[in-house]
Amino acid sequence: MADTFSYAVVRLVPALERGERINVGVVVFCRPKGFLQARTALDEARARALWPDVDVEAVTQHLKGLERIAAGDPEAGPIAKLDLTGRFHWLAAPSSTIVQPSEVHTGICDDLDAQVERLFRELVAG
Repeated sequence: MADTFSYAVVRLVPALERGERINVGVVVFCRPKGFLQARTALDEARARALWPDVDVEAVTQHLKGLERIAAGDPEAGPIAKLDLTGRFHWLAAPSSTIVQPSEVHTGICDDLDAQVERLFRELVAG
């Protein structure tokens, strides 16, 4: 049976004034199934092409923090202790930092784990 889901693309924004972005992750949420997952990866070469002085370690740690929040890791701070819906809304909320979510999109799928992989492959790793 197909499930509806919501997702946001996580982007690295090296210089807001130039409008350049690199997709670095996806966050997928399905309330009826109790599903929330973030998958991230930083392509260092692409990031350095737009931002030669990027602190790769800091960005990578930020991305891993988003994954831990989505997973509800109690060591990831107070946001990770919110309920599933609260964590998704926090992860998908507009942000003015160098790591920003896109607008929220929706879809329908039969396999949420496979959907995360498909979105990650097509929007981030592709």
